[in-house]
Amino acid sequence: MTGSRTPTIRNALVALAVTAVLLAACSSEDDASVGRDEPTTTSASSDSDPTDGAKPLDEFDLAVREVGTFDVPTAYRVHPDGTAYVSEKSGRILAFDAGDVALDIRSSVTDDGEQGFLGFAFDRTGERLYVSYSDTTGDTQISEYAFAEGRADPSSARSLLQVGQPFRNHNGGDVHLGPDGFLYIALGDGGSSGDPEENGQDTSTLLGSVLRIDPTAPADGKAYGIPADNPFADGGGAPEIYLYGVRNPWRMAFDSVTDDLWIADVGQNTWEEVTVLPAASGAGLGANLGWDEVEGTHRFEGPAPQGATPPVFEYDHDEGCSITGGFVYRGSAIPALDGAYLFADLCRSTIRALRADGDRLVEERTFDVDAGTPISFGVDPSGEIVVLSQSGAVYRIDAG
Repeated sequence: MTGSRTPTIRNALVALAVTAVLLAACSSEDDASVGRDEPTTTSASSDSDPTDGAKPLDEFDLAVREVGTFDVPTAYRVHPDGTAYVSEKSGRILAFDAGDVALDIRSSVTDDGEQGFLGFAFDRTGERLYVSYSDTTGDTQISEYAFAEGRADPSSARSLLQVGQPFRNHNGGDVHLGPDGFLYIALGDGGSSGDPEENGQDTSTLLGSVLRIDPTAPADGKAYGIPADNPFADGGGAPEIYLYGVRNPWRMAFDSVTDDLWIADVGQNTWEEVTVLPAASGAGLGANLGWDEVEGTHRFEGPAPQGATPPVFEYDHDEGCSITGGFVYRGSAIPALDGAYLFADLCRSTIRALRADGDRLVEERTFDVDAGTPISFGVDPSGEIVVLSQSGAVYRIDAG
């Protein structure tokens, strides 16, 4: 559920999922609602045109095919050895094909409403696993595990970062190893409604930000190091912050060809948004995405902050209620789709796609498929995109 919602939308959401809405932004605290970790198999090499073979989005169709079922799946990642894994909201990671349990920390996870096991990532070697979850106090916990032979070693658990959560919603929770080898962590504004603590524009707090840390180089009494070029590495804000001004970034992704960073941010009352941060312009380093002064490109509490980065695309609640971010397609099975960013909305079963030229929108289309209640996306070992439904199904996106 996002911000204010009409009774019709509220009823539809309740019908879709009573207790497992973990990503949506809520109208109150009590609402329930590297190598990079995605494969680099692409249809274009980095020294060729990254959209070679692409067609306009209105010239072809897509289909979805169910390929697996889990208990409220939240994230899908591929280990460097090619094995795919899925996390479940309750606190487990399982091998996608075999179903073997790679990690079970259910006793350490709070999974009420938007809380739960929210994200994970592998390092380049596959020997370290990074996880993001709501701990038993409801705070965000980022931890590291040694990983070998398809399993995390529970005795190796190392807490990297704990972030206090003032409310039970807007946890964010996505984690990725970036193309620079650092760990990126998405955090919402802390919850409730309307950012009552003004965290979105407060760079002294980690909330309402995307963080970037180096988990391999502990320093200054912390379990991690601070990349030297982080915007506040030398002061003026929390040194972990990479960018700020986000409300509830429900999924971010690096384009595996261009290294552009894409962020889907859940809206408050009206506007859901997608922001692309081109690698050529720093991939968002130090960017302010504007919340809570603005919602998308629209005034919320004030004018857009000076220099704020606007979204490349936004849509209102006539078209959905809570955005689910995905990935840029770089697979080989659907050449026409190459270079398109795929995403969805919790209240629609359809898949949406857009293309951008830098930070300029080029085209956008909604594909009329039935992907259930899309809650997350992943990239499979062959480079194809999968959609995780809150109902449990995992769908692969195919040519229509």
